[in-house]
Amino acid sequence: MRAEDFFSAPRPPWHEACLQIATRMDPDPAALPYGVAPVDLGLPPDIARARRLARLLDHHMLDPVLGFVLPGIGDLLGSLIGLYLVAVALRHRISPIVVARMLLNLALDAAIGFLPLAGDLADVAFKANTRNLALLLARHDTGRATPRDWLAVGGAAAAFLVVTGLLVYAVFAVLRAIA
Repeated sequence: MRAEDFFSAPRPPWHEACLQIATRMDPDPAALPYGVAPVDLGLPPDIARARRLARLLDHHMLDPVLGFVLPGIGDLLGSLIGLYLVAVALRHRISPIVVARMLLNLALDAAIGFLPLAGDLADVAFKANTRNLALLLARHDTGRATPRDWLAVGGAAAAFLVVTGLLVYAVFAVLRAIA
């Protein structure tokens, strides 16, 4: 095969879009394969899948709909599906503090969603999977935690300790009142 034949061979329909990405031009989304967005071309495949999953759960409202149709169980299912983003973060060796923050987002999403109807409306606004995707995209190159990550996880741990302490105090107060 001669060099002229190689360069004149037919190209796949998405070839031009990939060239535009490589040269930092805006690609034509219509020329990309089905299910692939222009932003997916520069990402590792598992992060691109995580981006599509977060979009499905939060922007296409699958997470709130699951919680509305199956109260309690749907919120648990939404959180379990959201664990895929955490698994991707672990695969990319992202800092445990960032992973803890991602798990905190999912736990808050599930806790808010357990409230009937009001929780589903709040679930539309909170968008835990989109928050987790933002953490994953911001830190997938370095994997390092920021001071804000440490503050969020530390604040959650402190709040947990305070609530646990108040519950223990309340139990002892009720037992003392009974006795």
